Amino acid sequence: MAILLNRSTRVIVQGFTGKIGSFHAEDMKRYGTKLVGGVTPGKGGQTHLGLPVFNTVKGAVRETRAEASIVFVPPPFAADSIMEAADAGIKLCVCITDGIPSQDMMQVKRYMRRYRFEDRMRLVGPNCAGIITPGQALMGIMPGSIYLPGRIGIVGRSGTLGYEAASQMKALGIGVSTSVGIGGDPINGSSFKDVLKLFEQDDETDAVVMIGEIGGPQEAEAAIWARDNMRKPLIAYIAGLSAPKGRRMGHAGAIISAFGESAQEKVEILKEAGVIIVPTPSSFGEVVADTLARRKQAA
Repeated sequence: MAILLNRSTRVIVQGFTGKIGSFHAEDMKRYGTKLVGGVTPGKGGQTHLGLPVFNTVKGAVRETRAEASIVFVPPPFAADSIMEAADAGIKLCVCITDGIPSQDMMQVKRYMRRYRFEDRMRLVGPNCAGIITPGQALMGIMPGSIYLPGRIGIVGRSGTLGYEAASQMKALGIGVSTSVGIGGDPINGSSFKDVLKLFEQDDETDAVVMIGEIGGPQEAEAAIWARDNMRKPLIAYIAGLSAPKGRRMGHAGAIISAFGESAQEKVEILKEAGVIIVPTPSSFGEVVADTLARRKQAA
């Protein structure tokens, strides 16, 4: 079983006919994702990559029964695209777009609250690598070849560190159930805690790797939730041990502005919550393998 995405998920692409949307749509289709069409306003009725193009998400959902959408739309228009997906009844939206203004994302968050919780669209991103369930489906920009199907969940703010973890694990014969990039912006759709809840409920995920970084309270909130609710091992790495306070490092959300937001402070909070710490980016595979071996011995 996978979380969020599997081989039967019906996916559309917003920004389908653009250069970036086309490139990644081809890659997703090649991987096995069930792409059923795409949306580019003004180009409805055309065919692109062998799939129908629609003017609106509502039209695409009506004709294709799509349940998920991935957004490759430029920053000035991306927030409207996310809200259009929510209004059309899409259940899962992955937004890859980087550089969406924080004010726009605040509007998106307010807009989504108008729906009942059970009817609310789940948003992953923006500024994220997306989601991959290895061997089944890809909604994002990950290099699918480095992911081996397996039983370890990955959730991270950094796409490239997620790739590194998956690659090291594959080299040791350890596979991934689903990998979720939640994005590095300060205002995003899904938090670490949101995704950890899904992994904890998944019978085919044995442990979870969480990849955090400086800035924001999400890692600390996830650690407290995991301490009180998770039965599965949680393994974490926090990037930015050498980052100076007040300087942005990489992602828009990667800036230390308050107590508890530095990498070292987050590591201490995670340790106190019983989380297993990955000391360096080169030791993801080693730590996961050791954790699984210890768990097997204890069983």
